Amino acid sequence: MDRMIYTAMTGAKHILEQQATTAHNLANATSTGFKSQVDSFRAVPVLGDQLSTRAFVVDATAGADFNPGPIQSTSRELDVAIQGKGWLVVQRADGSEGYTRNGSLKVSENGVLQTASGLTVMGDGGPISIPPDVKVSIAKDGTVSSVSNNTLPGPSNAIGRLKLVNPPETNLVRAEDGLFVSKDGNPAEVNANVNVVSGALEASNVNVIDAMVTMISLARQFDTQMKLVQSAENNANKAAQLFSLG
Repeated sequence: MDRMIYTAMTGAKHILEQQATTAHNLANATSTGFKSQVDSFRAVPVLGDQLSTRAFVVDATAGADFNPGPIQSTSRELDVAIQGKGWLVVQRADGSEGYTRNGSLKVSENGVLQTASGLTVMGDGGPISIPPDVKVSIAKDGTVSSVSNNTLPGPSNAIGRLKLVNPPETNLVRAEDGLFVSKDGNPAEVNANVNVVSGALEASNVNVIDAMVTMISLARQFDTQMKLVQSAENNANKAAQLFSLG
C-alpha cells in the first residue's frame, strides 16, 4: 500500500505546482508578447533496495508555448510586433542578450531606444541612439528612420536597424527576469527573414478559457490524489487490525 502513497503524495505535490504555473499564465493573459509556460507529468522509479516497484510523479517543465499571439493595432510609432517567428534582442541587466516579443518601445532621456521596462534595445551594431526633436518610424525589416520635426516634410534618415533573430526554439529557455535566453549562452545570429509590423503589438498567447478549464481539471485531480491517500490509510488501519487479531 506504500506504493500508492508514493504516487499519490508526489502527484498531489506537483499538481499544486502545475496550479501555480497555470495561475502565472492567467496573470499574464494581458502581458504583451507573453509566452505561456507548459508543464507535463512523468514517472520516475525510486532507486534503492526493494524499491523497484515504487515510483515518484515528477512535474517535468516542457518549456514554453511559442505559438504567436494575436497582433493588435495601436497606431503608435514606437510599437512593433514580430510577424511570425522571431525575436527582438535586448540587453539584460548583466549585459548579456535576452530575447523578447514585447515590442512596446520608448526613447530614454538619453536618447537610447529601450523597451517599456527600460531595457536597451539592441541593433545590428549595438544600442540605437535617437536624435532629439525627430519623428521616428520603423520599417518592416526593422530599419529605424527619423525625420526632423523642424523641416517637415524633410528627408528620412536611417539611424539603425533592430537586431531581429530567430534562434532554434529548442535552444531557448525562460530566465528569471522573464526574458528568453539561449541555453548555450551564445548570442543568436541576425536573421533577415524576420519582419515586424509597425504600429502594433503582439498580445499574450494565453488562452484564458483553456487555462480556467485546466485549473478546474487540476483541482479534481488533486482531490483524487487525496482520496488515494485516504484509501491507503484505511487499508493500513485494516491491515493493522488483522495483524493484531493474529
